[in-house]
Amino acid sequence: MSQNDIQIKSPDEVKSYPATMKVYTRTGDKGTSSLFTGERRDKNDAVFAALGTTDELSSMLGLAIAHLESTPASSIIPRLEIIQCLLQDVGSNIATPIASKSQAKVKRTRFDAQSVHCTRLEEWIDEYAENLPVHRSFILPSGGLAASTIHVARTICRRAERELVLLLEDIDKETFMFVNRLSDFLFVAARWVAMEQGVTEKIYVHQAGRNTEFDK
Repeated sequence: MSQNDIQIKSPDEVKSYPATMKVYTRTGDKGTSSLFTGERRDKNDAVFAALGTTDELSSMLGLAIAHLESTPASSIIPRLEIIQCLLQDVGSNIATPIASKSQAKVKRTRFDAQSVHCTRLEEWIDEYAENLPVHRSFILPSGGLAASTIHVARTICRRAERELVLLLEDIDKETFMFVNRLSDFLFVAARWVAMEQGVTEKIYVHQAGRNTEFDK
């Protein structure tokens, strides 16, 4: 997958789209919502918990992108935008249980059958990690506004992983693999951003002042 595989639309292009849908539907006023298959479930169902978390993750990446604009680390922005788009596909997969009667929709929302997205994340991780300073202590979420925001995104991604464990029989295995690998990518990305912006990361120091196991 190259960065050109997913085209991010400009605001002018988006404005040209016809407004065919209202924001509100009133269909969820009784505490239920609909899956892509049409099945209705309570809004506190595990599916909607996972969908909400992936949406939160994408929103936090949007905030990180805003903090990255016009900075020395802005070259990572297209990759974060690609991840935002892929998180939409992750959401589609979550919202379409594999055992659904609508197998046409299951096929339509199949996620990353060839594992190319997961493989590309691993390539990005290796690329960014190659020149990072070796860390011999636990790194605290830090490194400036953009890097710290990516660290927050990482923790949201970890929560998404935990929530997807409850849905492993209902989603494609590649969906879970991607989210699992994404949290690793975000850790490395946060460190890389801090390095590119020239901000020193903070490390864990025990209250008694003794060294950590990593320092021995």
